[in-house]
Amino acid sequence: MEMNLAIDTTLLNQAVRLSGLKNQNDIVTLALKEFIQRREAEKLIDEFGTVDFDQSYDYKTERERNV
Repeated sequence: MEMNLAIDTTLLNQAVRLSGLKNQNDIVTLALKEFIQRREAEKLIDEFGTVDFDQSYDYKTERERNV
């Protein structure tokens, strides 16, 4: 999909220097992937403490089970 975007050239040039990538499309793709990863990580972090933990669960016993 082709798209025209107005991107701050200062930011784009800084991204070129930091990333080592030469292609502007690759830089934008990388930025979008990193943005998505960060947001998904934030969602996961928000889930910490919301899952009930069974204090009696013994993971060592589960390892010894013959399946």
